[in-house]
Amino acid sequence: MTSEVSAAAAAALRGAGPVIEVRDAGIRFRRNRRGRRSFKDLFGGQDRRLRPGEFWALRNVSFSVQPGEAIGVVGRNGQGKSTLLKLVAEVVLPDEGSVAVRAGVAPLIEITGGFVDDLSVRDNVYLTAGLHGMSRREIDERFDEIIEFAEIGDFLDTPYKHLSSGMKVRLAFSVISRLEEPVLLVDEVLAVGDRGFREKCYARIQELLEGGRTLFFVSHSERDLRRFCSRGLYLNRGKLVLDGPIDDVLARYAADTGA
Repeated sequence: MTSEVSAAAAAALRGAGPVIEVRDAGIRFRRNRRGRRSFKDLFGGQDRRLRPGEFWALRNVSFSVQPGEAIGVVGRNGQGKSTLLKLVAEVVLPDEGSVAVRAGVAPLIEITGGFVDDLSVRDNVYLTAGLHGMSRREIDERFDEIIEFAEIGDFLDTPYKHLSSGMKVRLAFSVISRLEEPVLLVDEVLAVGDRGFREKCYARIQELLEGGRTLFFVSHSERDLRRFCSRGLYLNRGKLVLDGPIDDVLARYAADTGA
């Protein structure tokens, strides 16, 4: 029933135009984390000069995404990949330009964030799934499936803080991947998982794609990018260098980095 609902939701989006539209988006950060923006910064003009210590994490980035596309985001560390996903997830807002997301997002980025250390595994499932929009009834219906996928049935009443890092990732992925949102964001969150579970997660992602979901996938693995994605975005120094077929994007990235 769940997969049928997901497929129907994805099908409804087809033909309705881009599900994601990014136009001249830019976001700036301060290297000094203690720095704070003033009200003048918030309401001032977009083209003011950078102050000392500020830098553009992304700038002049434009692209659109049609429902059902699978997009790989590539680039060296610190080039804006994770920031781009956070813009699409609407975790952060652009300082200039616009980001329009016309469907719900399931964010598999920093997925262990939001879990409460002192609550049990059981309570964290209900809390986290509820915060992402699941009703109590939906969580009840999917609870056994979530726990079985995460392979932590013996730890339901264990405080979350006592789980290993791998168990935390398994639980988080299992919860988030059960959301019905049409857009899926994946940011190498499975790197700490064991090989067997990682393949299990990738099979789940493939299942979601076959149901018509839209995928944004950040990875340094060419194999994984080719496995899931048909289109690529190559970011370098906060700029979108190339938007094209994934093979072309990976070839350009390899040429630029000498890989």
